[in-house]
Amino acid sequence: MSELLTPFERLHQIDSRCRALAAGLPSQKEVAHTWAGIGFRMGSRYYVAPMGEVGEVLPEPRQTQLPGVKPWIRGVANVRGRLLPVIDLCGYFGLELSPLRKQRRLLVVDHRDVFAGLTVDEVFGMQHFPVDGFSELLPHVESSIRPFLHGVFQRERPWLVFSPQTLAAHPDFLRVAM
Repeated sequence: MSELLTPFERLHQIDSRCRALAAGLPSQKEVAHTWAGIGFRMGSRYYVAPMGEVGEVLPEPRQTQLPGVKPWIRGVANVRGRLLPVIDLCGYFGLELSPLRKQRRLLVVDHRDVFAGLTVDEVFGMQHFPVDGFSELLPHVESSIRPFLHGVFQRERPWLVFSPQTLAAHPDFLRVAM
């Protein structure tokens, strides 16, 4: 006659048999370190902003134009009860904004005292890049954009690392009156 096992011993026996018969999980041999950011396009160039520097991405909202401001200030929009200045980022850098309104998006920056929506031609969502693919050597870019770039990731094309927070702290960006 077989010996009587307590419920705990029976569970332990079942656990041991299951572990012995279980197939092993595949192990990851190498951990790939990646950098993530929000990908977007201005003109023909592709950019990526660090994840922590973009609060949200919005479709282009209806906006009210403001008198006496620089031409790159498109207006102000009501976003969930908060007034959001809408900035034409291409216009700020002297570039032409795409006429395709359906693709345009706003990158919302909320940094220190600056709360603004930066209108870009298109947003590609979160992009991941291998950390070892980063280079501080920038390709030829307009001198107006260069102070806000921190490097480049190379994939099918170069993705320039653009800092919205550096832009938000720049004195020229803060001078909006004509």
